[in-house]
Amino acid sequence: MPLEVSAEITRAHHEEWARVVASLARRFGDLDLAEDAAAEAFATAVERWPTEGTPPNPGAWLTTTANRKAIDRIRRESKRDHKHREAAMAHDDSRPEPLGAIDDDRLRLVFTCCHPALAMEARVALTLRMVGGLTVPEIARAFLVQESAMARRLTRAKAKIAVARIPYRVPAAADLPARVSGVLGVLFLVFNEGYLATGPDTDPVRHDLTAEAIRLTRMVRDLLPEDGEVAGLLALMLLTEARRTARVSATGELVPLDEQDRGAWDVALVAEGHRLVRERLDSGVAPGRYQVMAAISAVHTSARDMRDTDWSQVVALYDQLVRLDPSPIIALNRAIALAELDGPDVALATVDRLREVLGGYHAYHATRADLLRRLGRSEESRSAYEQAIELAGNTAETAYLKRRRDQLA
Repeated sequence: MPLEVSAEITRAHHEEWARVVASLARRFGDLDLAEDAAAEAFATAVERWPTEGTPPNPGAWLTTTANRKAIDRIRRESKRDHKHREAAMAHDDSRPEPLGAIDDDRLRLVFTCCHPALAMEARVALTLRMVGGLTVPEIARAFLVQESAMARRLTRAKAKIAVARIPYRVPAAADLPARVSGVLGVLFLVFNEGYLATGPDTDPVRHDLTAEAIRLTRMVRDLLPEDGEVAGLLALMLLTEARRTARVSATGELVPLDEQDRGAWDVALVAEGHRLVRERLDSGVAPGRYQVMAAISAVHTSARDMRDTDWSQVVALYDQLVRLDPSPIIALNRAIALAELDGPDVALATVDRLREVLGGYHAYHATRADLLRRLGRSEESRSAYEQAIELAGNTAETAYLKRRRDQLA
């Protein structure tokens, strides 16, 4: 590509991207359509301008091309249902073309979006949006960032795919290991959104998301049976999903682990999760993040009730997890376990040190409220509950927090 043409495309990208997207969004009322059409227009510019020359008005060219791409997309979508009906009526006995290493459409797209050329956070966020179907607010809450910041991150990721000409293609079997960490990150966040939905207008637990995340993770395990982190994530999902029916009461309130009816847990899922954890421990290979998290869940699901939980083992596992993933959320979860082992005062000191980074996270305030309640500091606990309620989006969790607040003296 001639340097002057490359520079012109880059300049047009920086100057015109937001304007083109805004123009299309106003016209069609669909931000996702606008972003996709703009990305296609820039990709066309990358292909054509080096040979045909830069147009006199690059911005107008991009806007016109993006409009045409958007209209073509709308027309294709309107014809899709009709084509699907026609396809269903046709009977084809011919052997299908091979699909490569992955024969599930959604999983193939997950691997495709997790291209190593994109930053890890961009890979995960973009795949959650395009494949997982999560909204921008849901993804923003998963990353603990502002909605506007996440929208910009997604736009930049789509633009990079277009400008850098990153191909949307089925990865070969040799490409899978390099992309698996991003894929596992996507599946984990999709599962978490189903496990405890963050939006106030959705069901508190979305079985459709947890079931799909488990299905896809099983397929990844079939593809990479020797990958310990794949097995660890599957075990973690199974042990968490086993408790699903006991996690929300008949009145729509979240039921915490210490109050759950353990007889209502799915024993088959628990057994499968425990088997996977034992297999990884027996392998003698140093565990990764998901494997340690699964081991923590295995300790919890092995206890007959909360009092039988081996908290010293849980804290030891969290110590190991912190070394692998020194994130503030892991530190917060470790503090919850530490409260059971060394008391709420020790745990509170740890939690208070996380205020600067987790002050906008509802679980931080909910944890702090519970510790203050156990220490008899009711007014401070009430204030912390109020902050947690204000930040929480899950309806079942909000109902639980309000009840706990109202029980304070």
